[in-house]
Amino acid sequence: MKQRKLPIGIQSFAKIRSDNYYYVDKTALALELVEGASHYFLSRPRRFGKSLLLDTLKELFEGNEPLFQGLAAHHQWDWSVKYPVLRFSFSGEKFQDTEGLPNILDAQLSHMEEKYGIRKRFDHVGGRFSDLLIKIHQQTGRRVVVLVDEYDKPILDAIRLPDVARANRDFLRGFYSNIKEYDANIKFSLLTGVS
Repeated sequence: MKQRKLPIGIQSFAKIRSDNYYYVDKTALALELVEGASHYFLSRPRRFGKSLLLDTLKELFEGNEPLFQGLAAHHQWDWSVKYPVLRFSFSGEKFQDTEGLPNILDAQLSHMEEKYGIRKRFDHVGGRFSDLLIKIHQQTGRRVVVLVDEYDKPILDAIRLPDVARANRDFLRGFYSNIKEYDANIKFSLLTGVS
């Protein structure tokens, strides 16, 4: 029998499950989150498994049943229902000027618009995000899952640059307000960060 590997630094649930890494089954806890409420905010230190949790939820909501074979969630989830997932990540960028945040969100929104065949109708990210929530809900008949990794990194990266941090904070406020405003179009949301 081939020895399993330790998943050090791996944040992809699919890679851990497909490439025979050790995995401590936390899917029962993920189900408790999903069944407990619609919106969550999770603040934990770095290297605490937040990104892996988000990826696990993404795979669960997208209905990737083979990845969950033998895990607690497998017999408790309705695999016939697949939800659209919008996953935003701020982990891989540096946000020390006011251009970084709009650029990374523009890129992520462009990929999502392309994936769902939605034409870009707005120039500002808040309008594009709200349009995605509405149109995807209409298109699929399913409410959208919103997952945000390191929601606070654009502010923390610029903490020693008060003007940039303030601009990033104000920019994000407008972006995140869509989660509250378009709650009727959202099945579940989870935002993670360190602050």
